[in-house]
Amino acid sequence: MARIVLERFLQEHEETPPSKSVINSMLRDPSQIPDGVLANQVYQCTVNDCCYGPLVDCIKHAIGYEHEVLLRDLLLEKNLSFLDEDQLRAKGYDKTPDFILQVPVAVEGHIIHWIESKASFGDECSHHAYLHDQFWSYWNRFGPGLVIYWYGFIQELDCNRERGILLKACFPTDIVTLCHSVA
Repeated sequence: MARIVLERFLQEHEETPPSKSVINSMLRDPSQIPDGVLANQVYQCTVNDCCYGPLVDCIKHAIGYEHEVLLRDLLLEKNLSFLDEDQLRAKGYDKTPDFILQVPVAVEGHIIHWIESKASFGDECSHHAYLHDQFWSYWNRFGPGLVIYWYGFIQELDCNRERGILLKACFPTDIVTLCHSVA
């Protein structure tokens, strides 16, 4: 709503229509808005936005990081050697899953080279966006992998197993390594 009100205000008070980048900049930093009352109202809308505001973004980021730490601990507990996102970026990779296994494993008969942690529910819309924006890129660069949707997923979305993207709702208990089964 704040975006619509701000766009209308700027259309009425500016000679040229504002660009999307100018509006986005003003929404991120309302002090750029020439009208003080409107600036305060936009700020209040942004702060109190319970779906997309900065507080919600911080909470989502913290929960995502917490689940990546959990996954890291589980990988270490199983003595699986891996590289994390930071190590991969330091090596020059731009698109990276959360973890690359240095020695692939098998899960439910499928070879796994990488693992991506998603601290969310895997619904159809978000999963298809992730497939397009992330998972297939990982598959192209690193081979088959595993996505963990910690809050579950729609079972029908797990339809790319044979093509190399396996979905789980928790860390797998039936990991098979080169030498033996890790239990």
